[in-house]
Amino acid sequence: MPTRTDPQLVTFNGWTFRLRPAASPNPRLFLLLHGWKGDETSMWVFARNLPPEYAVIAPRGLHVEPTGGYTWRRISSGSWSLPSLDDLRPSADALIRFMDEWSASAGLDAAKFDVVGFSQGAALTYTLALLHPERVAACAVLSGFFPAGSEARLANHVLERKRFFVAHGRQDELIPVERARQAVASLEASGVNVTYCESDGGHRVGKECLKGMESFFSRVL
Repeated sequence: MPTRTDPQLVTFNGWTFRLRPAASPNPRLFLLLHGWKGDETSMWVFARNLPPEYAVIAPRGLHVEPTGGYTWRRISSGSWSLPSLDDLRPSADALIRFMDEWSASAGLDAAKFDVVGFSQGAALTYTLALLHPERVAACAVLSGFFPAGSEARLANHVLERKRFFVAHGRQDELIPVERARQAVASLEASGVNVTYCESDGGHRVGKECLKGMESFFSRVL
């Protein structure tokens, strides 16, 4: 059986993903979503210290990025700006189908699962939660942003009482920290329980925020 530091590389129904099986026969499922130009290995640093009760799944993005790696939205002419909710909707819906089909094949319960996303994967985490709130439990949004079109759905309080961990670097050169602060204010105004961590540095997750995220998910088990 793979160890916690030796995940399996799995292909299933057209998906490629890394899987760390859980120590429990009835695990809680944990989905890791990489950023732009990442792949199924990019997020594994975030799985190292997660509780062993989690089965951790890190899928590869659905679309090839022409300059290397993968992305969660289809690339077309003029689509280089930050993706909107509608841009990410196809990947969010596909991930729900993937979780249902794979968990059924593995004999696991995916009625609810936790999600961590980085950068574009963080925007996809928001998209999953906003479009499928009944499926998503706790979420961590790392160096991310609200996709355009999110506020209207958030205003309907679809995420009320859900738990979010949000982390951002104050010197983030790609996604300004103000976007994270605005997202936190909007989440809290709509009844979301938010744990927020800012760190020095750029477009990455600081050590203190990484420890804070691990503590957050230990508490929500």
